[in-house]
Amino acid sequence: MDIASVILFLVLSLVLWAEFVNGWTDAPNSIATVVTTRVLSPKQAVIIATILNILGAFSGTAVAATIGKGIVRTDIISLQTVGAAMVAIIFWSTLAWRYGLPTSESHALISGLAGAGLASGGFEALLWEGWSKVLIGILFSTFLGFGLAFGIFSLLARIFYNTGISRVRRLFGKLQIISASFMAFSHGSNDGQKYSSVPFH
Repeated sequence: MDIASVILFLVLSLVLWAEFVNGWTDAPNSIATVVTTRVLSPKQAVIIATILNILGAFSGTAVAATIGKGIVRTDIISLQTVGAAMVAIIFWSTLAWRYGLPTSESHALISGLAGAGLASGGFEALLWEGWSKVLIGILFSTFLGFGLAFGIFSLLARIFYNTGISRVRRLFGKLQIISASFMAFSHGSNDGQKYSSVPFH
């Protein structure tokens, strides 16, 4: 086996390792509520999350295209830059998991690729078109997510204010299964695509 094949094998192993880290830190978030509230058993929740994450990963390629071609110029990316990005993701995500810090492997992947690309090709290696999508995503996920959640909860609290707790639990227990399923599908359609999108040259 020549040196190029060894490097390729090592980098692919790092990509799989980073995906594994992503699985144990991000994937459980989609089913955390249905397990902690005992709406589903851990086994049932994991089965649902597995199936819907896989379906989400195969639902399209838009996210993969942005990560693979829109963050860093593809001619800058090499096995070495991909390997460096994966090591950064693995190190940071494992450290965050160890100390219970909330983290995003999506941000880690984008930052890792950008850092490796910046080291290889300077600021010219970064592509504004893709970064603008990332910044829009961060803005909307933070402020729009907070605002919508606050508004929806406030509305539901008023609607069900005089409803018995057992009835509320039955209704929202079923709705939690739906929301967890959508979360798992969304995780697959976003994070599931990202690590397969890393450009190799």
